[in-house]
Amino acid sequence: MSLEEGYHIREEDVFPATHSIEIACNDNELNHDGFSTLIPSTINSNPTITPGETKPQLISEETIRIWLKRDSGQYWPSIYHTMPDSCSCMSFNPETRRLSMGMENGIISEFILSEDYNKMTPAQTYQAHQGRVTVVLFVLEMEWVLSTGQDKNFTWHCSESGTQLGLYRTTAWVSGLQFDVETRHAFVGDYSGQVTILKLELDSCSLVTTFKGHTGNVTALCWDPVQRVLFSGSADHSIIMWDIGGGKGTAIELQGHNEKVQGLCYAPHTRQLISCSSDGGIVIWNMDVTRQETPEWLDSDSCQKCEQPFFWNFKQMWDSKKIGLRQHHCRKCGQAVCGKCSAKRSTIPLMGFEFEVRVCDSCHESITDEDRAPTATFHDSKHSIVYMHYEPTMGWLLTSGADKVVKLWDMTPVVS
Repeated sequence: MSLEEGYHIREEDVFPATHSIEIACNDNELNHDGFSTLIPSTINSNPTITPGETKPQLISEETIRIWLKRDSGQYWPSIYHTMPDSCSCMSFNPETRRLSMGMENGIISEFILSEDYNKMTPAQTYQAHQGRVTVVLFVLEMEWVLSTGQDKNFTWHCSESGTQLGLYRTTAWVSGLQFDVETRHAFVGDYSGQVTILKLELDSCSLVTTFKGHTGNVTALCWDPVQRVLFSGSADHSIIMWDIGGGKGTAIELQGHNEKVQGLCYAPHTRQLISCSSDGGIVIWNMDVTRQETPEWLDSDSCQKCEQPFFWNFKQMWDSKKIGLRQHHCRKCGQAVCGKCSAKRSTIPLMGFEFEVRVCDSCHESITDEDRAPTATFHDSKHSIVYMHYEPTMGWLLTSGADKVVKLWDMTPVVS
Protein backbone atom coordinates (compact mmCIF):
# COMPACT_ATOMS: atom_id res chain seq x y z
CA MET A 1 0.00 0.00 0.00
CA SER A 2 1.52 3.28 -1.06
CA LEU A 3 1.38 5.80 1.74
CA GLU A 4 3.54 8.70 0.71
CA GLU A 5 5.83 9.35 -2.20
CA GLY A 6 9.18 7.79 -1.46
CA TYR A 7 7.85 5.75 1.47
CA HIS A 8 5.86 2.55 1.19
CA ILE A 9 4.57 0.05 3.69
CA ARG A 10 3.60 -3.24 2.11
CA GLU A 11 0.32 -4.61 3.37
CA GLU A 12 1.23 -8.26 3.86
CA ASP A 13 -2.13 -9.58 4.96
CA VAL A 14 -5.62 -8.48 5.84
CA PHE A 15 -8.26 -10.62 7.46
CA PRO A 16 -11.60 -9.94 9.17
CA ALA A 17 -11.80 -10.17 12.92
CA THR A 18 -14.42 -12.13 14.77
CA HIS A 19 -15.73 -11.31 18.23
CA SER A 20 -12.95 -13.08 20.10
CA ILE A 21 -9.40 -13.00 21.25
CA GLU A 22 -7.17 -14.37 18.55
CA ILE A 23 -3.56 -15.50 18.79
CA ALA A 24 -2.01 -16.79 15.61
CA CYS A 25 1.33 -18.30 14.81
CA ASN A 26 3.04 -20.17 12.00
CA ASP A 27 2.71 -23.89 12.64
CA ASN A 28 6.07 -24.41 10.93
CA GLU A 29 7.81 -22.37 13.65
CA LEU A 30 6.22 -23.37 16.90
CA ASN A 31 9.17 -22.55 19.13
CA HIS A 32 8.67 -20.05 21.91
CA ASP A 33 12.12 -18.49 21.47
CA GLY A 34 10.84 -16.66 18.41
CA PHE A 35 7.90 -15.04 20.14
CA SER A 36 7.68 -11.50 21.44
CA THR A 37 5.94 -10.23 24.55
CA LEU A 38 2.38 -9.11 24.05
CA ILE A 39 1.71 -5.44 24.68
CA PRO A 40 -1.48 -5.24 26.75
CA SER A 41 -4.24 -2.78 26.02
CA THR A 42 -7.77 -1.94 26.93
CA ILE A 43 -11.02 -3.16 25.46
CA ASN A 44 -11.93 -3.47 21.76
CA SER A 45 -8.86 -4.84 20.01
CA ASN A 46 -5.59 -6.14 21.41
CA PRO A 47 -3.34 -7.66 18.75
CA THR A 48 0.26 -8.76 18.75
CA ILE A 49 2.57 -10.38 16.24
CA THR A 50 5.51 -12.70 16.67
CA PRO A 51 8.19 -14.04 14.37
CA GLY A 52 6.44 -16.77 12.47
CA GLU A 53 3.55 -14.64 11.25
CA THR A 54 1.39 -14.17 14.32
CA LYS A 55 -1.94 -12.35 14.20
CA PRO A 56 -3.75 -12.12 17.52
CA GLN A 57 -6.48 -9.73 18.53
CA LEU A 58 -8.91 -9.00 21.32
CA ILE A 59 -12.49 -7.80 21.02
CA SER A 60 -14.94 -7.52 23.89
CA GLU A 61 -16.48 -10.99 23.72
CA GLU A 62 -16.23 -14.16 25.74
CA THR A 63 -14.05 -16.39 23.56
CA ILE A 64 -10.34 -16.99 23.07
CA ARG A 65 -9.13 -18.26 19.73
CA ILE A 66 -5.63 -19.32 18.79
CA TRP A 67 -4.97 -19.20 15.07
CA LEU A 68 -2.32 -21.20 13.20
CA LYS A 69 -1.17 -20.36 9.72
CA ARG A 70 -1.63 -23.42 7.57
CA ASP A 71 0.39 -24.52 4.54
CA SER A 72 -2.30 -22.98 2.35
CA GLY A 73 -1.44 -19.56 3.78
CA GLN A 74 -4.80 -19.25 5.52
CA TYR A 75 -5.34 -18.91 9.24
CA TRP A 76 -7.48 -21.46 11.05
CA PRO A 77 -8.27 -21.62 14.77
CA SER A 78 -6.62 -24.47 16.65
CA ILE A 79 -8.27 -23.51 19.97
CA TYR A 80 -11.69 -22.02 20.69
CA HIS A 81 -12.20 -21.41 24.40
CA THR A 82 -15.20 -19.75 26.03
CA MET A 83 -14.59 -17.50 29.04
CA PRO A 84 -17.10 -16.89 31.88
CA ASP A 85 -17.23 -13.16 31.10
CA SER A 86 -16.20 -10.71 28.40
CA CYS A 87 -12.47 -10.21 28.03
CA SER A 88 -11.06 -6.70 28.33
CA CYS A 89 -7.26 -7.09 28.04
CA MET A 90 -4.54 -9.70 27.78
CA SER A 91 -0.82 -10.31 28.13
CA PHE A 92 1.21 -13.11 26.56
CA ASN A 93 4.69 -14.22 27.65
CA PRO A 94 6.49 -16.13 24.89
CA GLU A 95 9.09 -17.84 27.06
CA THR A 96 6.58 -19.51 29.36
CA ARG A 97 3.68 -19.45 26.87
CA ARG A 98 1.61 -17.94 29.67
CA LEU A 99 -1.54 -16.14 28.55
CA SER A 100 -3.06 -13.74 31.11
CA MET A 101 -6.63 -12.62 30.48
CA GLY A 102 -8.34 -9.69 32.21
CA MET A 103 -12.13 -9.69 32.23
CA GLU A 104 -15.06 -7.35 32.77
CA ASN A 105 -15.84 -8.92 36.16
CA GLY A 106 -12.41 -7.99 37.60
CA ILE A 107 -10.96 -11.51 37.41
CA ILE A 108 -7.66 -12.38 35.73
CA SER A 109 -7.43 -15.91 34.36
CA GLU A 110 -4.13 -17.43 33.25
CA PHE A 111 -3.48 -20.30 30.86
CA ILE A 112 -0.40 -22.18 29.70
CA LEU A 113 -0.32 -22.92 25.98
CA SER A 114 1.14 -26.20 24.75
CA GLU A 115 4.26 -26.24 22.59
CA ASP A 116 2.25 -26.92 19.46
CA TYR A 117 -0.33 -24.26 20.39
CA ASN A 118 -3.18 -26.73 20.10
CA LYS A 119 -4.06 -26.83 23.80
CA MET A 120 -4.37 -24.38 26.67
CA THR A 121 -4.39 -25.42 30.33
CA PRO A 122 -5.77 -23.26 33.17
CA ALA A 123 -2.94 -22.16 35.46
CA GLN A 124 -4.08 -19.46 37.88
CA THR A 125 -7.02 -17.23 38.75
CA TYR A 126 -6.80 -13.87 40.50
CA GLN A 127 -9.70 -11.92 42.01
CA ALA A 128 -7.83 -8.72 41.21
CA HIS A 129 -10.44 -5.96 40.88
CA GLN A 130 -14.03 -4.97 41.59
CA GLY A 131 -14.67 -3.91 38.01
CA ARG A 132 -13.25 -4.22 34.52
CA VAL A 133 -9.55 -5.06 34.30
CA THR A 134 -8.07 -2.34 32.10
CA VAL A 135 -4.44 -3.52 31.80
CA VAL A 136 -2.70 -6.77 32.71
CA LEU A 137 1.05 -7.35 32.46
CA PHE A 138 3.03 -10.49 33.35
CA VAL A 139 6.63 -9.89 34.50
CA LEU A 140 8.61 -13.12 34.17
CA GLU A 141 11.73 -11.90 35.98
CA MET A 142 9.74 -11.04 39.11
CA GLU A 143 7.04 -13.70 38.68
CA TRP A 144 4.51 -10.91 39.16
CA VAL A 145 1.20 -10.18 37.50
CA LEU A 146 0.57 -6.43 37.39
CA SER A 147 -2.92 -5.18 36.72
CA THR A 148 -5.12 -2.10 36.84
CA GLY A 149 -8.88 -1.77 36.86
CA GLN A 150 -11.78 0.62 36.66
CA ASP A 151 -11.94 0.43 40.46
CA LYS A 152 -8.85 2.70 40.36
CA ASN A 153 -6.67 0.04 41.98
CA PHE A 154 -3.21 -0.95 40.77
CA THR A 155 -2.32 -4.40 42.09
CA TRP A 156 0.44 -6.93 41.74
CA HIS A 157 0.13 -10.65 42.47
CA CYS A 158 2.56 -13.53 42.82
CA SER A 159 2.14 -15.70 39.73
CA GLU A 160 3.25 -18.81 41.63
CA SER A 161 0.93 -18.65 44.66
CA GLY A 162 -1.78 -16.39 43.25
CA THR A 163 -1.71 -14.18 46.35
CA GLN A 164 -1.93 -10.41 46.19
CA LEU A 165 1.37 -8.78 47.10
CA GLY A 166 0.42 -5.11 47.06
CA LEU A 167 -2.11 -2.47 46.08
CA TYR A 168 -1.93 1.20 45.19
CA ARG A 169 -4.95 3.46 44.83
CA THR A 170 -4.83 5.74 41.76
CA THR A 171 -6.64 9.05 41.34
CA ALA A 172 -8.31 7.92 38.10
CA TRP A 173 -8.73 4.63 36.31
CA VAL A 174 -5.58 3.54 34.54
CA SER A 175 -5.31 3.29 30.76
CA GLY A 176 -1.57 2.61 30.37
CA LEU A 177 1.00 0.53 32.24
CA GLN A 178 4.70 -0.21 31.72
CA PHE A 179 7.31 -1.80 34.02
CA ASP A 180 11.10 -1.55 34.27
CA VAL A 181 12.56 -4.79 35.61
CA GLU A 182 15.97 -3.34 36.53
CA THR A 183 14.65 -0.61 38.85
CA ARG A 184 11.24 -2.12 39.67
CA HIS A 185 9.57 1.09 38.57
CA ALA A 186 5.97 0.92 37.36
CA PHE A 187 4.78 3.66 35.00
CA VAL A 188 1.06 4.28 35.32
CA GLY A 189 -0.92 6.53 32.94
CA ASP A 190 -4.49 7.42 33.83
CA TYR A 191 -7.59 9.20 32.58
CA SER A 192 -6.68 12.46 34.31
CA GLY A 193 -3.72 12.83 31.91
CA GLN A 194 -1.21 12.09 34.67
CA VAL A 195 1.71 9.65 34.58
CA THR A 196 2.73 8.23 37.96
CA ILE A 197 6.01 6.44 38.72
CA LEU A 198 5.89 3.88 41.53
CA LYS A 199 8.74 1.92 43.10
CA LEU A 200 7.49 -1.61 43.73
CA GLU A 201 8.72 -3.87 46.51
CA LEU A 202 7.63 -7.37 47.39
CA ASP A 203 4.67 -6.26 49.48
CA SER A 204 4.64 -2.46 49.26
CA CYS A 205 5.28 0.45 46.92
CA SER A 206 6.35 4.06 47.21
CA LEU A 207 5.45 7.07 45.09
CA VAL A 208 8.49 8.34 43.17
CA THR A 209 6.99 11.22 41.20
CA THR A 210 4.15 12.25 38.93
CA PHE A 211 4.17 13.92 35.51
CA LYS A 212 1.39 16.12 34.19
CA GLY A 213 1.81 17.21 30.61
CA HIS A 214 -1.31 16.08 28.76
CA THR A 215 -4.62 17.90 28.62
CA GLY A 216 -6.45 14.67 27.76
CA ASN A 217 -6.36 11.16 29.19
CA VAL A 218 -3.27 9.03 28.68
CA THR A 219 -4.09 6.39 26.07
CA ALA A 220 -0.75 4.64 25.55
CA LEU A 221 2.65 4.20 27.21
CA CYS A 222 5.92 2.84 25.82
CA TRP A 223 9.12 2.37 27.84
CA ASP A 224 12.64 2.17 26.37
CA PRO A 225 14.88 0.58 29.04
CA VAL A 226 18.06 1.27 27.07
CA GLN A 227 17.73 5.03 26.60
CA ARG A 228 15.55 5.15 29.75
CA VAL A 229 12.86 7.31 28.23
CA LEU A 230 9.11 6.97 28.55
CA PHE A 231 6.72 7.85 25.73
CA SER A 232 3.12 8.73 26.55
CA GLY A 233 0.30 9.22 24.06
CA SER A 234 -2.95 10.99 24.81
CA ALA A 235 -6.44 11.80 23.67
CA ASP A 236 -5.19 15.38 23.21
CA HIS A 237 -3.46 14.09 20.01
CA SER A 238 0.04 14.61 21.45
CA ILE A 239 2.97 12.42 22.43
CA ILE A 240 5.45 13.34 25.16
CA MET A 241 8.91 11.83 25.58
CA TRP A 242 9.90 11.91 29.25
CA ASP A 243 13.65 11.65 29.88
CA ILE A 244 13.57 9.49 33.00
CA GLY A 245 17.24 8.44 33.00
CA GLY A 246 18.66 11.91 32.33
CA GLY A 247 17.53 13.21 35.69
CA LYS A 248 16.81 16.68 34.27
CA GLY A 249 13.06 16.36 33.85
CA THR A 250 13.25 16.96 30.12
CA ALA A 251 9.94 16.55 28.29
CA ILE A 252 9.84 16.60 24.48
CA GLU A 253 6.50 17.04 22.74
CA LEU A 254 5.63 15.36 19.44
CA GLN A 255 2.68 16.79 17.51
CA GLY A 256 1.83 14.74 14.46
CA HIS A 257 -1.68 13.35 14.87
CA ASN A 258 -5.12 14.83 14.22
CA GLU A 259 -6.97 12.40 16.50
CA LYS A 260 -6.24 10.65 19.78
CA VAL A 261 -3.11 8.52 19.93
CA GLN A 262 -4.03 4.84 20.22
CA GLY A 263 -0.70 3.05 20.32
CA LEU A 264 3.05 3.53 20.73
CA CYS A 265 5.88 1.16 19.83
CA TYR A 266 9.62 1.80 19.89
CA ALA A 267 12.22 0.30 17.54
CA PRO A 268 15.42 0.46 19.66
CA HIS A 269 17.78 -0.73 16.92
CA THR A 270 16.91 2.24 14.71
CA ARG A 271 15.76 4.65 17.45
CA GLN A 272 12.42 5.21 15.77
CA LEU A 273 9.07 5.64 17.45
CA ILE A 274 5.93 4.30 15.78
CA SER A 275 2.63 5.88 16.76
CA CYS A 276 -0.91 5.43 15.52
CA SER A 277 -4.16 7.30 15.98
CA SER A 278 -7.87 6.64 15.72
CA ASP A 279 -8.07 8.35 12.30
CA GLY A 280 -5.86 5.60 10.85
CA GLY A 281 -2.65 7.61 10.77
CA ILE A 282 0.67 5.86 11.37
CA VAL A 283 3.65 8.10 12.09
CA ILE A 284 7.29 6.98 12.21
CA TRP A 285 9.38 9.41 14.25
CA ASN A 286 13.14 9.69 13.98
CA MET A 287 14.31 9.88 17.59
CA ASP A 288 17.99 9.79 16.65
CA VAL A 289 18.07 13.59 16.36
CA THR A 290 18.68 16.32 18.89
CA ARG A 291 15.22 17.54 19.79
CA GLN A 292 14.30 20.69 21.66
CA GLU A 293 11.84 21.26 24.46
CA THR A 294 8.88 23.43 23.67
CA PRO A 295 9.05 26.72 25.61
CA GLU A 296 6.67 27.59 28.42
CA TRP A 297 4.04 30.10 27.42
CA LEU A 298 4.73 33.49 28.95
CA ASP A 299 2.11 35.62 30.67
CA SER A 300 1.62 39.23 29.69
CA ASP A 301 -1.12 41.88 29.73
CA SER A 302 -0.01 43.20 26.34
CA CYS A 303 1.61 41.92 23.15
CA GLN A 304 5.30 41.37 23.79
CA LYS A 305 6.08 42.52 20.26
CA CYS A 306 3.92 45.62 19.55
CA GLU A 307 2.81 46.27 23.17
CA GLN A 308 -0.86 46.52 22.20
CA PRO A 309 -3.08 45.66 25.22
CA PHE A 310 -4.95 42.40 25.45
CA PHE A 311 -8.72 42.59 25.99
CA TRP A 312 -8.57 42.10 29.77
CA ASN A 313 -6.06 44.93 30.27
CA PHE A 314 -8.70 47.62 30.90
CA LYS A 315 -6.28 50.22 32.27
CA GLN A 316 -4.00 50.22 29.23
CA MET A 317 -7.02 50.09 26.92
CA TRP A 318 -8.45 53.20 28.63
CA ASP A 319 -5.14 55.05 28.72
CA SER A 320 -4.30 54.34 25.07
CA LYS A 321 -7.91 54.56 23.87
CA LYS A 322 -7.50 51.26 22.02
CA ILE A 323 -9.60 48.13 21.83
CA GLY A 324 -8.00 45.12 23.49
CA LEU A 325 -6.69 42.27 21.35
CA ARG A 326 -6.86 38.52 21.73
CA GLN A 327 -3.77 36.82 23.14
CA HIS A 328 -1.83 34.15 21.22
CA HIS A 329 1.51 32.46 21.81
CA CYS A 330 4.44 31.81 19.52
CA ARG A 331 5.21 28.08 19.53
CA LYS A 332 8.93 28.69 19.08
CA CYS A 333 9.74 31.35 21.70
CA GLY A 334 6.64 31.13 23.89
CA GLN A 335 6.01 34.88 23.93
CA ALA A 336 2.49 36.29 24.28
CA VAL A 337 1.65 38.02 21.01
CA CYS A 338 -1.34 39.44 19.17
CA GLY A 339 -2.73 38.01 15.95
CA LYS A 340 -1.09 40.65 13.77
CA CYS A 341 2.37 39.89 15.14
CA SER A 342 1.88 36.12 14.73
CA ALA A 343 0.11 35.83 11.40
CA LYS A 344 2.70 33.44 9.91
CA ARG A 345 2.83 29.65 10.24
CA SER A 346 5.70 27.19 10.06
CA THR A 347 6.64 23.63 10.91
CA ILE A 348 9.27 23.19 13.63
CA PRO A 349 10.13 19.48 13.44
CA LEU A 350 12.93 19.52 16.01
CA MET A 351 10.41 20.86 18.51
CA GLY A 352 7.98 18.13 17.51
CA PHE A 353 5.73 20.31 15.36
CA GLU A 354 5.39 18.38 12.11
CA PHE A 355 2.32 20.43 11.20
CA GLU A 356 2.39 24.18 10.68
CA VAL A 357 1.86 26.15 13.89
CA ARG A 358 1.63 29.81 14.88
CA VAL A 359 4.96 31.66 15.19
CA CYS A 360 5.77 35.32 15.69
CA ASP A 361 7.28 37.32 12.84
CA SER A 362 10.83 37.37 14.23
CA CYS A 363 10.86 33.60 14.86
CA HIS A 364 9.47 32.95 11.39
CA GLU A 365 12.40 34.83 9.89
CA SER A 366 14.88 32.82 11.97
CA ILE A 367 13.54 29.42 10.87
CA THR A 368 15.58 28.12 7.93
CA ASP A 369 14.67 25.51 5.33
CA GLU A 370 16.99 23.12 7.15
CA ASP A 371 15.03 23.71 10.36
CA ARG A 372 11.84 22.75 8.51
CA ALA A 373 13.24 19.40 7.32
CA PRO A 374 10.75 16.75 8.56
CA THR A 375 11.81 14.24 11.18
CA ALA A 376 8.79 11.96 10.72
CA THR A 377 6.98 10.16 7.93
CA PHE A 378 3.20 9.87 7.70
CA HIS A 379 1.16 6.93 6.47
CA ASP A 380 -2.50 5.98 6.21
CA SER A 381 -3.64 2.55 7.40
CA LYS A 382 -7.08 2.98 5.80
CA HIS A 383 -8.90 1.97 8.98
CA SER A 384 -9.52 3.43 12.42
CA ILE A 385 -6.79 1.88 14.56
CA VAL A 386 -7.64 0.86 18.10
CA TYR A 387 -4.44 -1.06 18.86
CA MET A 388 -1.11 -1.97 17.29
CA HIS A 389 1.93 -4.12 17.98
CA TYR A 390 5.39 -4.01 16.39
CA GLU A 391 7.72 -6.99 16.05
CA PRO A 392 11.27 -5.60 15.59
CA THR A 393 12.84 -8.95 14.69
CA MET A 394 10.80 -9.23 11.52
CA GLY A 395 10.00 -5.57 11.00
CA TRP A 396 6.26 -6.23 10.97
CA LEU A 397 3.52 -4.03 12.36
CA LEU A 398 0.08 -5.35 13.18
CA THR A 399 -2.86 -2.99 13.40
CA SER A 400 -6.36 -3.80 14.59
CA GLY A 401 -9.20 -1.50 13.67
CA ALA A 402 -12.66 -0.49 14.78
CA ASP A 403 -13.78 -2.09 11.50
CA LYS A 404 -12.84 -5.48 13.03
CA VAL A 405 -10.09 -5.95 10.49
CA VAL A 406 -6.51 -6.89 11.37
CA LYS A 407 -3.75 -5.79 9.01
CA LEU A 408 -0.14 -6.91 8.93
CA TRP A 409 2.40 -4.44 7.52
CA ASP A 410 5.96 -4.84 6.32
CA MET A 411 7.72 -1.88 7.94
CA THR A 412 11.24 -2.58 6.70
CA PRO A 413 11.14 0.16 4.01
CA VAL A 414 10.59 2.86 6.64
CA VAL A 415 11.94 1.33 9.86
CA SER A 416 15.48 0.37 8.97
